Amino acid sequence: MAAPIIGYAAMFEQFAPNDLLRYSRLAEDHGFRALMASDHFHPWTPQQGHAAFVWAWLGAVGQVTSLKFGTGVTAPGYRYHPAILAQAAATLEAMYPGRFYLGIGAGEALNEHIVGGYWPEAGARSEKLFDAIQVIRKLFTGKVVKHKSEHFTLESARLYTMPQNPPPIYVASSGPINSERTGKHADGIITVGASDEKIHTLMERFEKGAREAGKDPAAMPRIIQLHVSYAPTREEAVAQAVKEWPNGGMPFPKGDIRNPEDFGEMAKFVRPENFTNRVLMSADLAEHAAQIQHYLDLGFTEVYVHNVGRNQEAFIEAYGREVIPALKSPARA
Repeated sequence: MAAPIIGYAAMFEQFAPNDLLRYSRLAEDHGFRALMASDHFHPWTPQQGHAAFVWAWLGAVGQVTSLKFGTGVTAPGYRYHPAILAQAAATLEAMYPGRFYLGIGAGEALNEHIVGGYWPEAGARSEKLFDAIQVIRKLFTGKVVKHKSEHFTLESARLYTMPQNPPPIYVASSGPINSERTGKHADGIITVGASDEKIHTLMERFEKGAREAGKDPAAMPRIIQLHVSYAPTREEAVAQAVKEWPNGGMPFPKGDIRNPEDFGEMAKFVRPENFTNRVLMSADLAEHAAQIQHYLDLGFTEVYVHNVGRNQEAFIEAYGREVIPALKSPARA
């Protein structure tokens, strides 16, 4: 039975790009099998301190590692026209065949308001997202494409640098309607940790959409990103979560908030109890392994782990030593 895919989450809100290259190499050396890179124009809070251009970095990480890698996630239609994302994705897949995936989502005002357009409601953002997938799919054919819809216009566009096979498109979904549409229109789903009941609902709708599109949902990747706070003691793990990743303790929709400074003000009200069921704060590596195994047993095929602390080397080495070797792929029916 194949070992489960445990990935390292490279968080551009917290670290300089060269440091993330170094952490990614270290992650590969310690048994991580894939990378997921966030795409931010701004960090969540000013204190996090970084927000480099992920698309420049992706070409570099393909050179310095041999891992599967992709975006987790990028938003078409605001900073990026979907034609540009299609070109970027096709180029990376041509350079690194079979290794790149395009992870996309509906976006957040934090990053996308900068171009000055009207910021739509959640439903309209979803419509725009799935319209963008149609544009990207058309361009992945390598043919001359024209497209005219409510959201996008494309005039006689063609991608000349093409991979042998287009990269898969994974969509970040956290609600039942988008999960069903993801199953129908995408190649896989990305979500975050939630209650078992919610996960079951999302996956049922994802499977429904896939079957309606004539696809086998059992063959489609199911990806989850988990936030953890690992440190030598529980007290330190709690303290670093509150300090370094306060947005993880904000249990409300964040898609309409525009500025890191606003998140910074909200961070003053975040308390340790706000992270319950949102960020695992623990020094016990057995707890970390148990949480990941639980999500593998729920049917996820790839788990990407983000340690919210600055102690990335210690986290990577500890996971490589004690967590990853303890994980098992569940038996498939």
